[in-house]
Amino acid sequence: MTSRVSRIAREEAIGTDRGDAIVGAMVSHLRKNLVVLPAATELERIALTARAQVRKRAYRSLVDGLTSTVRVRLSDLIEVAEDQRRTPLAWLRDWPEAPTQKNLAAIVERLGVVRSLGVEPDRERRVHRARYAVIARETAILSAQHLSRLESERRLASLIVFAREMEAELTDAAITMFDKMIGSVFRKADRQHKEQVVSRAKTIDSAARALIDMAKAMLEARTRGADPLMAVEQTIGWRGLETLVGEIDQTIGDTRQDSLAEVIDHYPGIHRVGKMILRTFTFHSWRASDPLLTAVELLRTLYASGQRKLPALVPTAFMTPAWRKLVGKGASVDRRTWEIGVIVALRDRLRAGDVWVEGSRSYRAFDDFLLPLTAFATRRQSGELGLAIPDSFQAWREGRCATLDRRLREVGAQAEAGELSEAVISSTGLSISPIRQHDSGADDIARRLYSMLPRLRITDLLAEVHGWTNFADRFSHLRSGAPPENPVALMTAILADATNLGLARMARSSGLFSHSHLLWTAEWHIRDETYQAGLAALVDAIHAQPFTVVWGDGATSSSDGQFFRAGGHGQGRADHNARYGSEPGAKFYTFISDRFAPFHTQVIAANASEALHVLDGLLHHESTLAIREHLPIPEALPSTCLACAIFSASGLLHGSGILPIAASMSPATGLITAASAR
Repeated sequence: MTSRVSRIAREEAIGTDRGDAIVGAMVSHLRKNLVVLPAATELERIALTARAQVRKRAYRSLVDGLTSTVRVRLSDLIEVAEDQRRTPLAWLRDWPEAPTQKNLAAIVERLGVVRSLGVEPDRERRVHRARYAVIARETAILSAQHLSRLESERRLASLIVFAREMEAELTDAAITMFDKMIGSVFRKADRQHKEQVVSRAKTIDSAARALIDMAKAMLEARTRGADPLMAVEQTIGWRGLETLVGEIDQTIGDTRQDSLAEVIDHYPGIHRVGKMILRTFTFHSWRASDPLLTAVELLRTLYASGQRKLPALVPTAFMTPAWRKLVGKGASVDRRTWEIGVIVALRDRLRAGDVWVEGSRSYRAFDDFLLPLTAFATRRQSGELGLAIPDSFQAWREGRCATLDRRLREVGAQAEAGELSEAVISSTGLSISPIRQHDSGADDIARRLYSMLPRLRITDLLAEVHGWTNFADRFSHLRSGAPPENPVALMTAILADATNLGLARMARSSGLFSHSHLLWTAEWHIRDETYQAGLAALVDAIHAQPFTVVWGDGATSSSDGQFFRAGGHGQGRADHNARYGSEPGAKFYTFISDRFAPFHTQVIAANASEALHVLDGLLHHESTLAIREHLPIPEALPSTCLACAIFSASGLLHGSGILPIAASMSPATGLITAASAR
């Protein structure tokens, strides 16, 4: 029985480092087989032994077959060369993020160094994905000094994972920077185009006034019986009229509604960026013979050979009509315009996911996110897909139509009886009651209540909340899983993170802990997953309070994004969104329950669609909330339709923005979309 329990522990430890999960698997097995549980110390000993064995096996799997040359290259990453001041490991980690050509070249240089290490891509598939992720998280915070103290096999395995992770991160960083740089070109071009439109308007205005003055003088001369042509000489003159007509002709000749011509004026910068990207990365498409990839290969060949002249026939089918019009046809194809059109199309297809990058994680093939067809077929046959809808379209459609018919009849009956909540449907249309303004006295009461609260240090407040909820225990040690030994140090580091003060200044301000102490605490205890676990403890505590029943049953949630401007070093890596002005920044997309507990927050790009992230907070939080209906604020029609479909498949209610969207579609599609939301 001991060997069987040890095997269960090893199987569980393959996918997790959490001791409670390993012990829980052993306890479940023993209870299932009606075996008396041994002492807790014995279970702990078996779990620790199994975890150590699984770790060593993973290290061995990663290192097996590694050539001596690759071993030397990996070992050199943590050694300081004679002419350098830091290790290659530190240099690789310290890549610039601001979207400039110089920084893109720096990322490409680092990517070349990582690729030259010779670590094969298939090595990360030799171990369980969860085990690989544990090694990756640990390696991410280990310095060269820490790595040098590790046992040889573990050190090499960690460096292998570092190389694979760094290649993916640098690839994603380069493609993201390429995307931002092309977007910056379009923003500058749009600004230039608007300035030219304003300038043309001023030219036309002044010309129109001059012509009106001339016309008035000619009419007045005709009334007096004088020669109208002399009036021209007396006002603007024939030479001035000739100049004026030329200016007007040139001004009204440019009737463009886009800024593509201004984009082409930025050819030198786009050419240098495109050359770096095409020389460094390999692109793939789901199409068998994608004309865009054909154009990319042709452009890569032209870059390599230095040839300026294009072939007689170049692919343009992938371009939009506006770009094809500018590029031209046959022998009249403009090299600069065609090259920019290819690079812009590549950027757009990368954003859409139609084209993916070899070695990337964010820009990988869409099929990589899906179950393999064989696994899908097996689960479907055994009924283990875990969907809240039938796996047959016909059955799903019949059920949705029946639900839609029932709901429409209910609404119709309520409308006829005048029982709709705060709404009336009549022959004149739909009338919705305005939102009632809340009593102004509530604000006065709120201010009085807040004034009664005592003033205290925020660290004392955190310590008191920890005494109620033990949320600080969720910030477990990365390696051992143990709770922090000093909760006050943990809360000080969290406060430094929350206020953006930094650990060094927080150490000086608090006077309780040194910078090295706070740094160690932050590196080993503060991670995204521990923040998520700590937040889950607080959310569960809020929902457990009896008073929160006043606000709701805890089964409804909402989400929205807030834009925060970036400053200092953050400006370089931030995004632009015209809705929030011209300053760069990021959006914090927050989910909150109907009991006012913010159970998930995700940082997204300022120009990203919020609808794409609606499900993230509902599926990836660790609290005990059982959300049944969500009220997001949708932004885009296609994204919202996709979100509605996934909501329906997940058994969740999507309660916002459905009717206006459905009304803009064809009747059949609109009905199915509205039905799928319920």
